[in-house]
Order: sequence, then C-alpha cells, then structure tokens
Amino acid sequence: MKFKEIADAFGELAVIVNTPNSDVPVKLFSHACSRFFLIFTVLEPAFKFAENDYVSKVNDLAKASPSTLTLEAMVDRDIEAKRVRKVGSHTRNLLRVKRGLEMIRVLCEELLATEADSPLKDAAYKAYNQVFGPHHGWAIQLAASTGFGSLLSKAELFQMFNETEETAKIHIQSYVSASATVIAYLDYLFLSKNLGIDW
Repeated sequence: MKFKEIADAFGELAVIVNTPNSDVPVKLFSHACSRFFLIFTVLEPAFKFAENDYVSKVNDLAKASPSTLTLEAMVDRDIEAKRVRKVGSHTRNLLRVKRGLEMIRVLCEELLATEADSPLKDAAYKAYNQVFGPHHGWAIQLAASTGFGSLLSKAELFQMFNETEETAKIHIQSYVSASATVIAYLDYLFLSKNLGIDW
C-alpha cells in the first residue's frame, strides 16, 4: 500500500461530495476508510485504541453497504428506527469513524509541518488529544499516551511504505485536502439531521 492509494480514495469521495444532488455510497466510503487499517497495524501498540474506535466501526459500515446504498439513507433509517445513539447503530459508528478521519487528518498536518527525522509521538499525541481525548476515559487516554513513546520517526514510517519524503508529502497533502471536504460533509450530515456531533 502507498499513501497515494489513500489520497486517491478520498479524492474520489471529495468529488462526489462536491457534485450537486449526489450522496456518498456506503460501500465506497467504507472502502476508502479501510485503507488506513494497515497503518494502524504498523503503529501499534500506540494506536491499539483505533481497533475499537475505528477499525470495527468501518467494518460495520462495510457490512451495511449491501442493504443501504448511501450514508444519508443509512442515517435516515436509524432515525426512523429511533436507534441513532444506541451502541452498535450504523450512525453511531459513522460518528466514530469520522473522528478517526479527523485524527488522521491532524496527524498528517503535523507530518507535513515537521522535519524528516522527527518522532511521530508528538504529532500523534497532539492529534489524539485534539480529537479523541475529550471522548475517552482516563484509562484509554493513559494507554494511548504511553504507547506513543514507542512510535517510529517520520522517515522510518515513510520507508516502511516505500515512500520518499517528497512523494509522501504530495500524497499526504492530497489526503488532508480531500478528507477536509469529506469530514465537512459528515458534519453537515449529522447537523442537518439535528443529531449533533459531540456524543
């Protein structure tokens, strides 16, 4: 896997979001989000919490895709069934996935702003605290912050994915731009249904 594959997948989603009168297919969305699974595996144990907050939720959305074509239809179905906030609902899982994308976007912004030999721990800690910290209990926060100390340097991460500093930055910037569009759409989807995004 290369960072380009991630950037291309979210670029495709961004095009759909920016197309009038179109909605995001659940299958395409879950497939794009699954592109990060390998990165989370590489970054364990620091990102072990992502298995619960991101990976399992993306898998749930993928399983829902054959019966629900679009994200909006999926949310509407949960609203009608009065199960939006219930543990395991697709809408609740979508909100958790959105936070995962937000954390990755912040992490990527930090990668773009730091030197090649910089450790990932500072960038990861900032991204985690900004996005997930307010929603996690102290035990998960402690486990995450402890694990960050074992992370690789930015250069080592790029090398593991066969990227140079130059190519990685191009693809990461593309992801940051595309994911901002997708995240804004998800925020709008939740807020337009009067569901809120802080639960």
